[in-house]
Amino acid sequence: MANTPSAKKAIRKIAARTEVNKDRRSRMRTFIRKVEEAIASGNKEAAAAALKEAQPEIMRSAQKGVVHKNTASRKVSRLAARVKALA
Repeated sequence: MANTPSAKKAIRKIAARTEVNKDRRSRMRTFIRKVEEAIASGNKEAAAAALKEAQPEIMRSAQKGVVHKNTASRKVSRLAARVKALA
């Protein structure tokens, strides 16, 4: 357990950041799930629209440090390829 005041404050800060990051990660996953559901339904227009909404959200989570930049790029790329394959 933390003894120094600075260590106790660090624990509080980490807990607060963890909550924010959890919310951001959850939001990103929700947008990804919307794209995957549109792909599963076979509706190319809906899938393309969902991807257009999801892409900035995924990249924003990378910018905020929730996921690595390359991970975000990979997710966007794979979703885009799946949407393109619907044609």
